[in-house]
Amino acid sequence: MTARIGIVTISDRASAGIYEDKSGPAICDVLTELLTSPWEAITRVIPDDQPGIEATLVDLADNENCCLILTTGGTGPAARDVTPEATEAICEKLMPGFGELMRLESLKQVPTAILSRQTAGIRGASLIVNLPGKPAAIRLCTLAVFPAIPYCIDLIGGPRLETNPAVSKAFRPAGA
Repeated sequence: MTARIGIVTISDRASAGIYEDKSGPAICDVLTELLTSPWEAITRVIPDDQPGIEATLVDLADNENCCLILTTGGTGPAARDVTPEATEAICEKLMPGFGELMRLESLKQVPTAILSRQTAGIRGASLIVNLPGKPAAIRLCTLAVFPAIPYCIDLIGGPRLETNPAVSKAFRPAGA
């Protein structure tokens, strides 16, 4: 079974074509390294607009049947940064440990990581994770949290994701 993974770049400027989206492709690159099981990227580039973000996340979870949705952008303190609010609004369960771990890892690199508001949550059979906007931070944070993602997706009824252990070993309890 091919896993469908939503990749959402949230940026006013990238969605308007003012600059090239480098963050969405950075997510695809790290997933290509990580995953050995078949997967398909469902990509979107949208503006920083809470109703639009919510509608996109709902569509990817409910209609596109993405088991995992990774967002990039909109997690800082600026007025237009509303990705965490949109994620929280449409999720049934919040998974704050993802954001906590991403900030912890990022703080090893930059002191401004405390300004980041990444979060994660579950909607139906979809895990939604907010990643930072910069490609290097995307890689760092994805590698930090990915060991828990396959088992989380197992628990919510999604397809089994297998990883390349040389990049990141998925953790599953014995017998899972």
